[in-house]
Amino acid sequence: MAQFGVLIYVGDSAHAPGASGDDIAECDEHADEVTAADAMVGAWAFTPRNLATSVRSGGVTAGPFVDAADIVAGFYIIEAQDLDAAVAIARTNPALRAGGGVEIRPIHSGGMVERSSK
Repeated sequence: MAQFGVLIYVGDSAHAPGASGDDIAECDEHADEVTAADAMVGAWAFTPRNLATSVRSGGVTAGPFVDAADIVAGFYIIEAQDLDAAVAIARTNPALRAGGGVEIRPIHSGGMVERSSK
C-alpha cells in the first residue's frame, strides 16, 4: 500500500504548551478516526509559530521560515490504496473547517531511524 504525507496548513497551531484537551479535541478525534480506519502510520503536531526558530546560511532567527498567513501546523503519514483514497482521508481534516488546507504528497522513501542506546 502506498504512503502519503499530509501537511496541515492553518493560521497557527492549536498545540501550544499547556493547551487543554478541549483546545485540541477536534484534532485528536480526527487522528482517532484515521487510526480506526487503519490508515494512520504516524502523526506529529507542531507548536505555534511564535515558538519556531529558523536557520539559514546567514544565521538563526526567531519565527517561522516563511512569513505567510498559513503555516505548517503538523503532518501525518497515511497508507492508502492510491491518491484518490488519500485525498478522501485528507478531506476529513479539521483544518479545512477552520479555513486552512492540507497538502498531500506521495512518500518516496524514509522512515523512523533506529537510535543506539547510550
